[in-house]
Amino acid sequence: MNTITIIGTGNMARGIATRALAAGRSVELLNRDADKAAAVAAELSTAASGTVTSGTVGQAPAGDIVVLALPFDAAKEVVASYGAALAGKTVVDITNPVNFETFDSLVVAPGTSAAEEIAALTPGNVVKAFNTTFAGALVAGETQGQILDGFIAGDNADATAAVASLMTDGGMRPLVVGALKRSRELEGFQFLVMTLQANPAFETFNWNTGLKIVG
Repeated sequence: MNTITIIGTGNMARGIATRALAAGRSVELLNRDADKAAAVAAELSTAASGTVTSGTVGQAPAGDIVVLALPFDAAKEVVASYGAALAGKTVVDITNPVNFETFDSLVVAPGTSAAEEIAALTPGNVVKAFNTTFAGALVAGETQGQILDGFIAGDNADATAAVASLMTDGGMRPLVVGALKRSRELEGFQFLVMTLQANPAFETFNWNTGLKIVG
């Protein structure tokens, strides 16, 4: 799996692309705006060694791993539109389904998760990953000198292993936490972390943290 397709070109897309390039993978960036995708691809190519190509959402993904670097609603829309084109691929959901109007709850019902809702819309093998580390830390490859932990949940062993390999090669420590239903805890915990980032009482938190298991 030498090519990673990332759908989206925002901060998280750049962060994950940086880890993928550090892992020696080629990166394909897809965006609805082809010019924007090309511009970000050019920036990443300049900043790191490795091949970065670009295209538009809707074209067949070149990668066996397809990362949905999108908000939750947009991620659902994209996987539904791709339909059978994602069959057999590892589809990585990075979303945190936070109610951004109130910043006080998740938008998914109790007993489910964004990842499980996305999995119901695609024949791809959905894996939850990269939702517990912010973009700046992914670009840096560490936070306060600590290697980044990458939490992974999924029902397909080959798919979770592929994401774990990407993280390892990209300088992270992968932690496979269990089946896709464990996404509920990953999303809930990261929601709590996000509220801490936004809380002025924690002055040193500046959207640059990552969850870390110390032992």
